Amino acid sequence: MTVSTDALVQAMATAWNAGDAERVIALAAHASASGSEAEGFLVLLGLAQQQTKRHAQAAKTFERLSQMRPEVSAYWNNLGAVSRLAGDLENSQRALLKALSLAPEDADVHYNLGLLYIQQRRWSAAREVLLDAVRLAPRFVEARLEAAYACHVCGDIEGEETMLQDVDGWPPQAAEQALMLASILSVLGRLETALKVLGQARLPPGSAAKPMRLRVAAQRAALYERNNLFERAQEELQQLPLTELNSLPTDADAARIDGWRVHAVMAMRERRYGDAAELYRRVLDLARDDETRASAAFGLGAACNRQSRFDEAWDALEIAHAVQMAVAREAAPELAKPDSQPLPMTARSVDASTYSKWKPLSAPSPSRSPVFVIGFPRSGTTLLEQMLDAHPDFRSMDERGYIYQLIERMEHAGQRYPDDLAELTQIEADQLRAVYWKLVDRTLPDLGQCRLIDKNPLNMLCMPMILRLFPDARIILCLRHPCDVLLSCGMQPFRSPAFMVLCSSLQRLARGYADAFEQCCRHLEVFKPHVLQWRYETVVEDFEDAVMRLGKFIGVEDASPFAAFAEHARAKRFIATPSYAQVIQPVHRSSVGRWRNYRERFEPVIPVLRPWLERFGYDA
Repeated sequence: MTVSTDALVQAMATAWNAGDAERVIALAAHASASGSEAEGFLVLLGLAQQQTKRHAQAAKTFERLSQMRPEVSAYWNNLGAVSRLAGDLENSQRALLKALSLAPEDADVHYNLGLLYIQQRRWSAAREVLLDAVRLAPRFVEARLEAAYACHVCGDIEGEETMLQDVDGWPPQAAEQALMLASILSVLGRLETALKVLGQARLPPGSAAKPMRLRVAAQRAALYERNNLFERAQEELQQLPLTELNSLPTDADAARIDGWRVHAVMAMRERRYGDAAELYRRVLDLARDDETRASAAFGLGAACNRQSRFDEAWDALEIAHAVQMAVAREAAPELAKPDSQPLPMTARSVDASTYSKWKPLSAPSPSRSPVFVIGFPRSGTTLLEQMLDAHPDFRSMDERGYIYQLIERMEHAGQRYPDDLAELTQIEADQLRAVYWKLVDRTLPDLGQCRLIDKNPLNMLCMPMILRLFPDARIILCLRHPCDVLLSCGMQPFRSPAFMVLCSSLQRLARGYADAFEQCCRHLEVFKPHVLQWRYETVVEDFEDAVMRLGKFIGVEDASPFAAFAEHARAKRFIATPSYAQVIQPVHRSSVGRWRNYRERFEPVIPVLRPWLERFGYDA
């Protein structure tokens, strides 16, 4: 019986509207030769093929439509989407760029292009087009999630936070997306929201549900551990017995890896370093994605270091840095060049002659200015921050790049930094301070009359901006043996692509350390601010005296709350830096002189560090 094309298309449309994509495809088999070329027929067939994951077939259908009607952006967009899913990335990019040229304001096109760039691991490009998708459609939840992930990989913390501002109102996510979202929320310290996301995760049907349930349990355990809720983490771990993880089928490797990783982290917390090392080796052998491999290699390095297996630790760290360097090449290709400068701010200085020309401006008193905690990363800044935060008169906000944002704002206004600080007017300075406090208010809306602790190690490179806006601020410069600093940096999985590159070799890291302190110390000589040198080793050796000196420097009569930092940090739960597990413990000497276990590795960089060893009074 011959069915007219119109009747067939109508029947297909009825099946599509009823949600029966398979019926649409079955009906399409009855089309005549001429009917199979009808636009309406091809649209319904292509959508049904896409819905049922017949991606290669859908690509052929939408390719035909785009040839028939090359002016219709939707056909090119669909062609790009299904080509990506079929693995034809070249055709996907061609089609999506064509769709973008036809419909530059279509959020869905930007979103699909962003997914393509993520698959191609072009993270910077993905971030840009996904942010554009959100700009065009602010309530496009899928675009917000993928944009947050791209920002996460690119080290754009502010971008992450902006994309996830309204996450509490999002609908339940598919389990895979829920795991990604919970991981990002964990880094931002949003434990309760992350747990809610996991609790509402939509599990896949059939046999795939069990491995995904295990992955969700592993993520919950990791969340509790990251927030120093150790007993809760142990409870979750009971749902993940190693015997069950080890017996999972090969198609459940993701669940196995997630379970092994959290078991390894917990073993490290329980000082079962041998068990942790074995688990990290398993992850490293099985994992294929860069983030997991880098994390496992860093974990293995830490476990071997604790076992005094220093050569094995160094080998593991070299693997970790090689993987992170590959990530950095994808996230920020310009940084990966051999002659790149991961810390470009070191080149921006103010000399004495320029400083003498600065216009006098009124500024806040010391008590109305932040206390700035600076120093090269891994110099004890988090310990000091938690000490200060333990005092009821002070509040910290973890590491925020607000001073850097002020510099960006100044440059966006067409002013040069730091050159044009000399000509800054009172109104402009007041406006920049107002922007700073507005940013602070987002993080600490209940700051009230407490004094702010702005702890960001690399604010050491922004002294001109700090001292133009807060010339009477108290600044605490954290110092630690340069070799211990470099070793500790080299053992951390930093999120920032710039720091991935900086830590990619000991030579590059030593050069970065020297450049940073050369600029910082030059500015200390030029500006002569109120600075306290806070030496990590001295604090460890005589903690009570350090507490007294700290209180005197910042004008606190009763400094005793500073000593209760460990209890305060445990109650605070989330601490944004890698030392979150260390600062809930009392001060101890175990981190002093660790570099000597790797002395042969450090010999080539001692000449670079020697001026700073001598200046700060450390031996080599």
